[in-house]
Amino acid sequence: MSFFKKHAYTILFSSILVGANTYSLLKTFVIPSAVSQVVVAQTNATTSSSDTTTSNDASSGQATVTDSSYQDDNISITITTESNGDTTYYVADIELSSAEYLKTALAKNTFGTNITETTSAIASSNNAIFAVNGDYYGANETGYVIKNGVIYRDTSRSSEYEDLAVYADGSFQTFNEEDTTAQALLDSGVVNTFAFGPTLVSNGEIAVSSSDEVGRAMSDNPRTAIGIIEEEDGSLHYIIIVSDGRTDASTGLTLYEMAEIMQSYGVTTAYNLDGGGSSTMYFNGQIINNPTTNGNTIKERAVSDIVYIGY
Repeated sequence: MSFFKKHAYTILFSSILVGANTYSLLKTFVIPSAVSQVVVAQTNATTSSSDTTTSNDASSGQATVTDSSYQDDNISITITTESNGDTTYYVADIELSSAEYLKTALAKNTFGTNITETTSAIASSNNAIFAVNGDYYGANETGYVIKNGVIYRDTSRSSEYEDLAVYADGSFQTFNEEDTTAQALLDSGVVNTFAFGPTLVSNGEIAVSSSDEVGRAMSDNPRTAIGIIEEEDGSLHYIIIVSDGRTDASTGLTLYEMAEIMQSYGVTTAYNLDGGGSSTMYFNGQIINNPTTNGNTIKERAVSDIVYIGY
């Protein structure tokens, strides 16, 4: 009996197993799979068509725009370029008259796995004034996904990190998915969730240690983080920071360094979004930072979702 005939079943079983594993990996990381199209929810953060027309008319022709700032009756954005030793980072100081201008968008207007576009492409298709990458929900099979008042995924993730909830009034709150449900969050007024983390600043205090890190990532990395400054007059004031990294010109930030920078701006809550090659800041049709996907290659990585400011 030949070797191949003798071991035919073993070879066949091994081939099936390899094929199944390969398909599983391709399905998880490569093959696009749409689950649903984006729908518009009727929430406190969603305006009527007449309100939207008024907002667009108010901004049209009245905005003052420079290479690093935008100002109209509802939105104020100022972007500065800073450095922290050997790292360059970009700070967007954002003030809004209403939480309706802080939004999220999904790649190709579709929820699913491996549905991706670059931050700039998603931002452009949504007429965003300003945008950064979101939490890349599509890289995971679990974790609550609520975007613009719609629940897209309600399976909780098992994680040591907290999620970030953004409420219809623009306020932030971090939470653990095991302590609540997606429907309970929606019922309480949550319009957007981000499941990446960790929380960087909580109640004005740094919430990470110098040894904390995301998964197997390097300590110094490109980073994206969002924070809120709770003003006494109740106005909406946000700080969004993106750092360059993984190049000779800019090594990147640790989580603790990002938390320190956020705290220095007076934020009460700050949250770490997806980083690495995903970290991208877009403003007025231009990419502000230097997204690094591979060593010294400056190029945007396609992502699942963005956070943006716009009408």
